[in-house]
Amino acid sequence: MQNKIKQLKQEISKQVIGQEHMIDALLIGLFTNGHILLEGVPGLAKTTTINALAKSLNLEFKRVQFTPDLLPSDIIGAQIYDMKSGDFKIKKGPVFTNLLLADEINRAPAKVQSALLEVMQERQVTIGETTYKIDDPFLVLATQNPVEQEGAYSLPEAQLDRFMFKIIVGYNTKEEEYQIALKAANATFETINAILHKEDIETIKQDVKNIHIDKELEEYIVDLIFATREPKKYNLEGLENFIEFGASPRATIDMFKSVKAMAYLRGNNYVSPIDIALCIKDVLRHRIILSYEALASDITADQIIQNILEKVPVP
Repeated sequence: MQNKIKQLKQEISKQVIGQEHMIDALLIGLFTNGHILLEGVPGLAKTTTINALAKSLNLEFKRVQFTPDLLPSDIIGAQIYDMKSGDFKIKKGPVFTNLLLADEINRAPAKVQSALLEVMQERQVTIGETTYKIDDPFLVLATQNPVEQEGAYSLPEAQLDRFMFKIIVGYNTKEEEYQIALKAANATFETINAILHKEDIETIKQDVKNIHIDKELEEYIVDLIFATREPKKYNLEGLENFIEFGASPRATIDMFKSVKAMAYLRGNNYVSPIDIALCIKDVLRHRIILSYEALASDITADQIIQNILEKVPVP
């Protein structure tokens, strides 16, 4: 399967130049049933990458553009009255798919954002009195623009916690941007071929579960999470005033799953401390709620996580 993973990345690279970290994050989410939040300014190929991933996996892909006038029924579906039969019929929304792109998710109010809560956690949708299961694999990939404030709504903590990763998407290098401009100007982006199918994804999911992790590393992960809640116990007294609330138990679960997938993508059959270091910021940055003092001092969640990594001893 490792060869197929390499082929998959090669196919995606036909339309996406660079952004390896984002691509790895999307694959980890797919192989561990974790949803991904991508944050970055417009034009960084967030939507293009998700579209390319869907094509290379031969999965059904639907996109919802979040706007202030969007309704929950526009996402999950609704009961429609049929005047001929006199019965209510169910019209399923775009959430019934494999890959759902929630584009600019922070442009819709909390009522609309909450429509995704049930499906992200339970992988089911309730319309009227009937509950429908969503087919596997199912992955919500949300994007948000951190720059604009007008017409944007912050995601509730309960919804943020349902995302396995929050990926900060940065600019490409000069060489990568040159290649992007060249291909876009000359329309030379190649067609993407399907490399993996649903059966392959299920096989990889099982392989990821079978990746070995030592008990000491599992306890180390728990210590890292607890250091965000009780920094004083880990000789991190300086962080107490900067953290309002630490990471939730979902963060621990997502760390256990994501480090195995990271080890798998790196071609190993065991988890090392490097895999933990590679995953921890993506798992925790949206789950640590900063205090007013931290915000006033321009202290970021990433800085706090880095401090914890440096202070909590590696087994």
